[in-house]
Amino acid sequence: MALVVQDRTFLDALSDEARKDLLRISVERTFRADEHLLREQDDSSHVLVLLAGWAVVSTATDRSSARLILALRKVVGEMAALGGFRRSASVTALGPVRTLVVPGARFRAFAGRDPQVSALLMAQLVSRLRTADEERRTLASLTVLQRVARRLLELTDLQEAPSAPTATRRAGRTGDAYPVLAQFAQHDLADAVGATREAVAKSLRLLRTAGVVRTRPRRIELIDHDALRLLAAGGNIGF
Repeated sequence: MALVVQDRTFLDALSDEARKDLLRISVERTFRADEHLLREQDDSSHVLVLLAGWAVVSTATDRSSARLILALRKVVGEMAALGGFRRSASVTALGPVRTLVVPGARFRAFAGRDPQVSALLMAQLVSRLRTADEERRTLASLTVLQRVARRLLELTDLQEAPSAPTATRRAGRTGDAYPVLAQFAQHDLADAVGATREAVAKSLRLLRTAGVVRTRPRRIELIDHDALRLLAAGGNIGF
């Protein structure tokens, strides 16, 4: 189960010349927290490379006003730019983000003239296809409680990453508890595990009662990581 798509090293993986080329053909833009970067079914083709912050990729579901969070990413929009498709998902800012905006035609030319860039994009797309297959298996085989446990652990791993934005880093310990993402509310967690808010709220109640997590407005604090790992692996902690 992989919410965080590890393509955040895209800029670092480029050669100095390619990085300069990308900066030359792009313009910088900032987005506020929860602001749309891209909208599902839009016919635009520009690409966004995030310099700071994370983008939440989501798609609409059959449930009224509900969405399914697919990933957190650092590069978004390249499929529309390369394939000429409409946007397959919406992208919003998880906290403030700073981006490079690259017009689709310029991005295609940029990728076409540098084999290294083409190889990076191909590897990235293959990784996303594998992640999508894993997500389908997860939704079919794991309980809501197991999916919640896995997502919370994954978000904690994200905060451990050196490149994690300031807004998502640990804000210090409270006893033995670590905050997950301050911007990641319970309804966001429901969208990220493909379950109803009621089902996720029930799972969080069980975890709170067992002393595994503590919840606050737009904040979930992890207290017992070992218990979460056991639950994520299909074990039982005696509910």
